[in-house]
Parts: sequence; structure tokens; C-alpha cells
Amino acid sequence: MKLTILGCSGTVPGPDSPASGYLVEHEGFRLLLDLGQGALGALQRFARPEQIDALLVSHLHPDHFIDMTGLATYLRWGPARLYRRLPVIGPVDTEARLSAACGDPGHPNDLSEIFDFRTPTDGELGPFQLDFARMRHPIACDGVRISAGGRSLVYSGDTGPTKALVTLARDADLLLCEAALEPGQVLPELHLTGREAGEHAAAAGVGRLIVTHVPPWVSRTQAADEAQQTFDGPVTAAQPDAGYEL
Repeated sequence: MKLTILGCSGTVPGPDSPASGYLVEHEGFRLLLDLGQGALGALQRFARPEQIDALLVSHLHPDHFIDMTGLATYLRWGPARLYRRLPVIGPVDTEARLSAACGDPGHPNDLSEIFDFRTPTDGELGPFQLDFARMRHPIACDGVRISAGGRSLVYSGDTGPTKALVTLARDADLLLCEAALEPGQVLPELHLTGREAGEHAAAAGVGRLIVTHVPPWVSRTQAADEAQQTFDGPVTAAQPDAGYEL
């Protein structure tokens, strides 16, 4: 299983990174995790959009899903138009939100011929076993555990401190965890600090931690250093275009 960072900037795109977007590959199956501002362009350095087999949307804040508008246009009008619907797993109102964003005022764009909209359900998807858990955020947001070939990766999405993330990530090989807050900042219904990301990794007993979703006004290096203070395993700050083999 391979993880590629398409974008890791939190809340907004940064000067060197798109917003959230991640590519997970195993046995030829390509799974996208989120597609925030700029991530569609980054994706095309690693795969053509029509080569994607499924897309998971953690939640419907723009920095996690808005480049789906461009993906819809590409798949409908691009040179390799799909003759199948792309599975999109996300919150119950994903279709309505995306159709409105792709349409004109009062006239949503019907995307049912392009996307097969589904809600998160534990089970198999291609070579992967997917397990979901609701995170702590102002709108519905699901973290996901992706397992294949005896290895497991957990993606937090956006979350404040929650035992649900610890349970989901128990003994995972890799935790891709948000760390959007500055040191000492307290916004428990929104996000984690680097220190809190490390605490969750330690409590879950994961093998490795990658901190991500760090905004341009917060230092990625500082977020990773903070996490290292509370987690004694390997810690890395996500970097755009970086790849990790599990």
C-alpha cells in the first residue's frame, strides 16, 4: 500500500501546497482521500483523473471537497470521458452540495451520470477494508481506517480531541493526523495541535505519525516537533508530492 500526499495545507492552500488531498494505492486500485483546493492539479502529476477508482470525502468544508467541481468537469468533458460512475463516499448531503456548486443559481447540476454517491459504511472497496468513525467537528466528518495486505493507514479528517480517533487508529501502521492549531491554541470542537496529534498517536499505539492539514500560518516543522514531544515513534510533517510505502 502506498500513500502519496497531493496536498497537506490546512484550511486554505499554501504557497507550496494545495489543500487536503491524498492518494492511496494498492494492487492497481487508486483511492482518493479528499480533494480540496488545488488537489486536482496535483493529482495529475501521479495519475489521470479517469484512472481513479473511488473517492472518499471526509466532510464538506471547501478545503476538503471543492476541487470535485473540477473533477466533475474533467470526467464529463475531458478526452477520456468515463463510461462508468465514479464511487464517491461522503456525507449524506454530498450530492446536493456538489450539484449546487457545479450549477447556476437555482439550477443545480445533475451529477448522477458521473458520480455514484454513497454514505460511509464499513466494508470492502476494491482491495481495501474500510472502517469509519465520526470525528469531532462542527459538521459531519468521518475518519477512516484503510487496511490491505496486512497493513493499515488511518486518516483523521478534521477533528478536535476525541477517543473515537484513538479507537479507530488502534495499532495502525500509520496515522495521518491533522494538526491545524498553533501551540497552545485551544479549539476542541475544531482541530488538534501537534502535541494533541502526538497524544492520540501514543494512545492508539500506532507505528508512525504523519501530521498534516497544517495552515500556512503554522510551521509544519513546529507541528511535527510538538507531536514528537508526546509520541515516541517516528513523526513526519506531510510534504506535498511525498510518498510513503506501508
